[in-house]
This record gives sequence, structure tokens and C-alpha cells, in this order.
Amino acid sequence: MKSILKKSIVAVFAVSLIFSVSSCTAVKNANNKQKGGAIGAAGGAVLGAILGNNIGKGGNGELGAVIGGVVGGGAGILIGSKMDKQAQKIENEIPGAQVERVDDGIVITFDENSGVYFATEKYNVNAASQASLDKLAAVFMEYPDTNILVVGHTDSAGAEAYNMTLSKNRAYAVTNYLTGKGLSSSRFTTNWFGENQPTNDNSTAEGRAKNRRVNVAILPNEKMIQDAKNESGQN
Repeated sequence: MKSILKKSIVAVFAVSLIFSVSSCTAVKNANNKQKGGAIGAAGGAVLGAILGNNIGKGGNGELGAVIGGVVGGGAGILIGSKMDKQAQKIENEIPGAQVERVDDGIVITFDENSGVYFATEKYNVNAASQASLDKLAAVFMEYPDTNILVVGHTDSAGAEAYNMTLSKNRAYAVTNYLTGKGLSSSRFTTNWFGENQPTNDNSTAEGRAKNRRVNVAILPNEKMIQDAKNESGQN
């Protein structure tokens, strides 16, 4: 089991979220490339979109390494344009998925009603989920200059330790499926939070179904950032 986030790291993420959460769907966020030039540093918004308002009990420091910061200036505008196009393509290819543009990144939420889901207490990637992940892998192939974070979650039914393991297995099932399609494993970071990060009410069947989810975050890697800085003349 991965080590638990130290309180100091949690505090940093929490502060980042207070000042930087600004998400909306890709369809309604076509002007993100213009906004990129005015945004300062604060990658915590991507984490916030994945975890909701419940920073706390699980995970580790790898998240911060993948999320990084927001690129401003002309480079930010160029990166925003590329990420807008990628987000729109994912929405077109996988209409059931919830796709959000968050700062320089993209956050995709798959739950039982959208694209990738798992049978009760199972973590194998079923045929329906394979079809969606195949489309997602094709987009990742088309846009190679990104890092990818996969995060697993469960509802609160069952023992907490069991749910932590289940979320880990589901997250790795998605990561392993995607890398099995020829994507480089160096692009991926995999994490899991069990039942500790609900985004919906676990007292309702609908809320539990939404909490049984896998998130995929897509962030520009160093090559995309450096290429954008070179193209824009930004140091």
C-alpha cells in the first residue's frame, strides 16, 4: 500500500484548491486558450476536479509531481489551444464521459453511467469499457506530449480497507489496459483513494454509483511546455 499523504502536503493542496479551482466542460470552455495567458501557477485545480472537496485520507506525493503548475503567457495560450482540441476530441469520441478542462489540464470522469465502469466488487475491464478505453488510447496516441494520471475511487459500501484495495485494482486495470495498447508506461501515474474522496452522497443509490469512478487527468509534459515556450519566444 502506498504511503499516506503527510499533513503538510495536504495543506498545500488544500490552499491551492481555494485559490485555483476553475473548471467547466470542454464544450462550454472553448475560450480556455485565451484564458491561459492570464493564469498564474496553481496545479491544485486539477487535483480538486478529481477529488472534489475532500482532500484528506489517501494517496501520495506522486500526484503533485504529475500535476505541476499552470503555464502562463504566450506558452499558456498555445498549450490551452492544444488541450482544448484534445478535450473536444475525447468528448466527440466518448460521448458518455464527463470531460472537463481545468487550467492546463483535462479531467475525465468515468462512472457507472459513462464509458468505463466495473461490475460490483470486480475490477476487470469489461467489453463495454474496452471500447471506450480503445478510443481514449487512440487520442493519447495522437497527442503524445502529455502525462496521464489515473485515479480510482469507490463508494462507502463495505469495509474501508477492502474499498482501498478495490480502487487500487480498478485504477491499475485502466492503466494496464491503456499501456497494453502501446502507450508508454512512463506517461502514467496511478493512484487510488478508496471511499475517502466522495463527490456525491453515499446515502443514495445514485450517489454511490457516481462515487464508484475512475478519473483520468491529462497534463502537458515538459516537451509540450518547452515547445510552447520556444514557439512563443517565452523564456
